[in-house]
Amino acid sequence: MEIAVYDTYVPRPDGRVMHFDVLVPAAGHTLAQVLVYARAYLARKGLSDRGLDAQACHFCHTEHAAPWARQAIEQEGYAIIELAHCQPALPAPR
Repeated sequence: MEIAVYDTYVPRPDGRVMHFDVLVPAAGHTLAQVLVYARAYLARKGLSDRGLDAQACHFCHTEHAAPWARQAIEQEGYAIIELAHCQPALPAPR
């Protein structure tokens, strides 16, 4: 399966910038649909999608899907690769 990789950057409430890739089938998806998938991912993380727009998410390249990505795409329609600052912020020390 050939997939399209969309490079995505979203500001976090703590000031850091999340960097993740949205993976979708190479054919049949619009940027609008990719943004829907990115918003769903952010919602699962409990984060706002403020700052997520066409400027924050752009096509990068196509590649052959790894087995885990193929499975996720077949089940959910997309897959995510977390690259930077995608983990929840740690609570402040007491």
